[in-house]
Amino acid sequence: MTATTISAIESAAPPVTLPKLLSGQKALVTGASSGIGKAVATALGQAGADVVVNYVGNAAAADAVVEDIRKSGAKAYAHQADVSSEEEVAAMFTKMMQDFGTIDILVSNAGLQQDSAFPDMTLAQWNKVLSVNLTGQFLCAREAVREFLRRGVVPSVSSAAGKIICMSSVHQQIPWGGHVNYAASKGGIKLLMESMAQELAPQRIRVNAIAPGAIRTPINTSAWQTKEAYAALMTLIPYGRIGEPEDIARAAVWLASDHSDYVVGTTLFVDGGMTLYPGFATGG
Repeated sequence: MTATTISAIESAAPPVTLPKLLSGQKALVTGASSGIGKAVATALGQAGADVVVNYVGNAAAADAVVEDIRKSGAKAYAHQADVSSEEEVAAMFTKMMQDFGTIDILVSNAGLQQDSAFPDMTLAQWNKVLSVNLTGQFLCAREAVREFLRRGVVPSVSSAAGKIICMSSVHQQIPWGGHVNYAASKGGIKLLMESMAQELAPQRIRVNAIAPGAIRTPINTSAWQTKEAYAALMTLIPYGRIGEPEDIARAAVWLASDHSDYVVGTTLFVDGGMTLYPGFATGG
């Protein structure tokens, strides 16, 4: 059974028209050429924000996201940068300041996996995942915060001086054998986010995280592409369906908007109940 066939059969996220909650705001989404990042960037544009679409390797895919955002009436452009490179991140923000004037929303989404059994994991695999998933969030957040502090609150735009959304994972909470570099990076994101939120809240900078569960994206095709794999996955998800990138995107729009103005230092789990440990529903 193909992924397309399953998509037509299994329940999915219901379509929703997003209100213009982010009109006049400027956003940067890292890792936005596919998957969750693509959905988030598109949704921010639909909600009224102008968006920088960061990507690292697929220019054509990033340009397609830009075109989708422009169809909603927002401005957008694509920028190639490796978020683990301090120089490339700085250049990306310099270009954004030149083109958009400022930044109001950062969604640090770029991430990757390089899986291995623990005794076979190389230092290169460890360093690559940590440098992109964790150091990349630090570098982008630092640049964004510098601009938030310079500009301060603009009440006609937002109640906050700036909003940062760190894309984490249920594996900031659930251990994941065979993926220790990935799980460690997500655990690091949790305390990076919370520590930034604690320090920056007095400056009216809101920092939060989204922790997706199993989402239908190219990174985890093997978990949902066949009927058998999908059935096995459902034993981990009490809500009975896989998540769609749009589920994460809608949460990101809400966290970036003034509708969540009193939400600070929180991880929003969007996981269909995966972190409820469904194996214990009948006593374990």
